[in-house]
Amino acid sequence: MAVLDFDSDGWMDLAVANDTQPNLLFHNLGDGTFEEVGLIAGMAFDENGVARGGMGIDAADYDGSGRQSLVIGNFDGEMVALYQNVGDMLFIDAAAPARIGRPTLSSLSFGAFFFDYDLDGDVDLLVANGHLEPEIETIKASVTYAQPTQLFRNDGGRFVEVTDTAGGDLAEPRVARGAAYGDLDGDGDLDVVITTNGGPAQVFENTGSHGNWIAIDAAGASPAPDGLGATIEVTVADKVQRWLVRAGGSYLSQSQTTAVFGLGTADEVDAVRVLSAGGAEPIPVTGINRVVPYSRR
Repeated sequence: MAVLDFDSDGWMDLAVANDTQPNLLFHNLGDGTFEEVGLIAGMAFDENGVARGGMGIDAADYDGSGRQSLVIGNFDGEMVALYQNVGDMLFIDAAAPARIGRPTLSSLSFGAFFFDYDLDGDVDLLVANGHLEPEIETIKASVTYAQPTQLFRNDGGRFVEVTDTAGGDLAEPRVARGAAYGDLDGDGDLDVVITTNGGPAQVFENTGSHGNWIAIDAAGASPAPDGLGATIEVTVADKVQRWLVRAGGSYLSQSQTTAVFGLGTADEVDAVRVLSAGGAEPIPVTGINRVVPYSRR
């Protein structure tokens, strides 16, 4: 399940990935109730009207539209779904034109999340894969039990797979299940943790070159712990990045709640705002490449 505000009305909605059943999208009506709109919103089925084997799920504004889109990992033979939020409470599956469709067609995808691994200001995508059947190769020669994790770099709203050039052992086949990210070593970039079926958890340190960054700790910005439900906006030049502080997502995983924004080559931030149920508040920014705690004025 992923928490998001897909219609930007300030109320948290819920998206649920289901295995061989229609995906669900619960629209928050703002009065304590929800309306399920997955079918009419276009994210319940694939483009042929078929329910897929939904596993991991996450939400983010990957195309710079200001709207949160959805990614859902699926079974082998079913490409990862990238439900692009085109506005007016409508999603379209843009996996093929965004260039993640064909590379994920032979994978069984569990963990999946958006994050800015190179801190260039565009959220990238990681998909952790592994099959259910140890003997799957005897049935499908093109599908394996252990499968590489896939890393896709965001290139202006379309994606380029960079698994083989990302360093570390991401491309090593494993039977992956859960996947999460966090700045484990305090150097600003986001590292990755992946759990495996019948094997150990694995930690992948992010050691690549990357841009400048600012991290916002929104604890205290909402009644919920760690600022859950708050939306953070960071403005650099004419670009606005938005991040909803939330729990869950991916597959049976929890990533860090401190929001990390990549700045690329920018050496200053023009504005930071935290939007919560009480409205938008600016917070002071004293530098980049550091964590800025939220505090009410």
